[in-house]
Amino acid sequence: MSYVLIGIGIVILLFFCYGAIPTVLIRVFEWGIVKRIHRKEMAITFDDGPNPKFTPQLLDVLKKYDVKVTFFVIGSNVKKYPEIIKRMADEGHTIGIHSYEHISSWILSPFKLKKQLEMTEKAITECTGQKVSFYRPPWGHFNVFTLIVSKKYTKIMWSYIFGDWKVEKAQNGLLEELRASANEGVIFVLHDNGDTLGAEEDAPGYMIQNLDIFLEESKQKGIQFITLKELERDL
Repeated sequence: MSYVLIGIGIVILLFFCYGAIPTVLIRVFEWGIVKRIHRKEMAITFDDGPNPKFTPQLLDVLKKYDVKVTFFVIGSNVKKYPEIIKRMADEGHTIGIHSYEHISSWILSPFKLKKQLEMTEKAITECTGQKVSFYRPPWGHFNVFTLIVSKKYTKIMWSYIFGDWKVEKAQNGLLEELRASANEGVIFVLHDNGDTLGAEEDAPGYMIQNLDIFLEESKQKGIQFITLKELERDL
């Protein structure tokens, strides 16, 4: 029995050393990642899309206010909905890698992680013909090899994350948090797809409604937004 417990303990320790501990260290000490931009503008980013129902609605809202953003997309969704990716590119948004499937780096070997990145980049470039420069791992999870495997990309994290993948937060509280967090140089992350693990399917609809209000108010206040492609030399 003691050997079984020891074995379980070793497995748990290895798991933490491989994924959880590197994630904490990278995010706390900001090793090889970007959490803010050194500009007066703000950057809004979106994870987990494209979604055939909500991403076109989101693009309509962004177009209404002439706001350019950055989308960190799932490669398998890119293959399913290439027309949405083409629209993102045509309307001036930046498209970065999230993963080919929404899988935590904590359970990916370096070889499988590299494959996830390569497949997603290929899917994006086939749709848009554009270079892919940015990467954000699902859930912001890193492992001991992530910074090496993804060295060709700029790793973008966030200044503020709002829990908008849940209906309750997206519907109640999101708008107030967006208003309170709107400062120079911040990076917001929101979610235009509710089909991933832990998310709720209808949450993006409420997020889009509140984002519409926030962008209207921001326009009146003169708040400016920038896509990460415009910052590539600075990053």
